[in-house]
Amino acid sequence: MTADVDSSILNGQQRHFWAPGDQVLWRYRGNGTDTVHICRPVTVVRDDAELLAVWMAPDTPVVRPVMADGTPVHREPLATRYRKPHVPSVERWWGAGVLKLARPGDPWSVWLFWDPGWRFRSWYVNLEEPLRRWSGGVDSEDHFLDISVQPDRSWQWRDEDEFAQAQADGLMAASVADGVREAGRRAVGAITAWEPPFSDRWQDWRPDPRWPVPALPADWDRPVA
Repeated sequence: MTADVDSSILNGQQRHFWAPGDQVLWRYRGNGTDTVHICRPVTVVRDDAELLAVWMAPDTPVVRPVMADGTPVHREPLATRYRKPHVPSVERWWGAGVLKLARPGDPWSVWLFWDPGWRFRSWYVNLEEPLRRWSGGVDSEDHFLDISVQPDRSWQWRDEDEFAQAQADGLMAASVADGVREAGRRAVGAITAWEPPFSDRWQDWRPDPRWPVPALPADWDRPVA
């Protein structure tokens, strides 16, 4: 992973930016814990005071949780999905790559998906804690509830059942859930008004073919001071 290369003064504090082509980690902690359970090595596309954009290439080695017996989490019945223990699993990202966009302070990120041949499929609004930057990447906590946005600008809520189950299983306090719903309403407002990044034509973007697929570092789960 590469080091910070640029900086600026934001809100009275010096903030460092990465350069296009730098490799960093995009990580998620387990809900209510400081333990990293999802890690995705990505390549920086753009990083400045307005936006962080990163590319997760096909075949990238990633860490994702699975059930203790190796069952993929999405195949575990919802009633026990969050109650049974999970373990980390290193796998390769299958299918096309994913472009991830996040504005500083927003409690969501926007992901772009393509089908083979660069046929644009959809945007995906991942509701989450605002990204926390550190020297090797960014960390967040997923909030279960998401929004899918189609090329015709229609949208729909996703994973409402997981959002409800997470609350029932004590992974999310009522006050946090209320904040997630409010964040979702704000995101829907941005979608219906077709604000950035939806209006910025990121679906026409393509990665630099010289970029290598990032490796997964051995200390991918290192704590952030």
